[in-house]
Amino acid sequence: MAEIQTLRNAVAGLIHDGDTVAMEGFTHLIPFAAAHEVIRQGITDLTLVRMTPDVIYDQLIGAGLVKKLVFSWGGNPGVGSLHRFRDAAENGWPRPLELDEHSHAGMANRYAAGAAKLPFAVLRGYRGSDLPKHTDTVSTVVCPFTGQELAAVAAVNPDVTVIHAQQADRDGNVQLWGLPGVQKEAALAAERVLVTVEEVVDRLEPRPGGVVLPTWVIDAVAPVPGGAHPSYASGYSERDNAFYKAWDPIARDRGTFQQWIKENVLRDEPGTEDAR
Repeated sequence: MAEIQTLRNAVAGLIHDGDTVAMEGFTHLIPFAAAHEVIRQGITDLTLVRMTPDVIYDQLIGAGLVKKLVFSWGGNPGVGSLHRFRDAAENGWPRPLELDEHSHAGMANRYAAGAAKLPFAVLRGYRGSDLPKHTDTVSTVVCPFTGQELAAVAAVNPDVTVIHAQQADRDGNVQLWGLPGVQKEAALAAERVLVTVEEVVDRLEPRPGGVVLPTWVIDAVAPVPGGAHPSYASGYSERDNAFYKAWDPIARDRGTFQQWIKENVLRDEPGTEDAR
């Protein structure tokens, strides 16, 4: 059953050194505030899982907290490269970064298998790609009904999944709407789940296309208005496009990045980051 907590306490209680952590959200509802709290607490040696490791993981990687990244696409959406990610992968700064790269379809199926508590998923994919040569989480199976050879991807079961949502009720049931991404599957696949929300309400009103996660699959809910910034929360905020553009020169230089983290993350209380 979910407990409503402060973000600081929720992160300290659920995320530990060496954990495999998924922070999901597609285009919107990206849990930036939770990631910043991980940086403030210095939780390290993390394996991060995310279909699209954009700026949120650039910051965690640049902070030196990540030993491995499991992903299917990486970049600053609409802008270009993730320079802290690239520096770690190419130059080992601030520490070497192990990579496990997949296709979008492969990652989505890995989450789905994890949510279903299955050991792997099958799909038509990876044929003609060299990705299977670089990972031990892709193999092949022969269909027992048709004899076709199919790709098999190992399930992913994070120690912790962190997502942002629009609302939770006082019992810890959560509702999100808009572009759902793989938040549901990532939450159901995880051992522990932390959800930051825009607000806690007395009653969840059904929304078209809404996804409800019941309290019994969530460990902690932390009210953090604006906790998805610079991404957005549909119905609550707009995407801060200027931030994504501004991030490129910040992330290009190691010293500039470190100063930004010091001034805009380490000095702030949870949920109060002034991301410029």
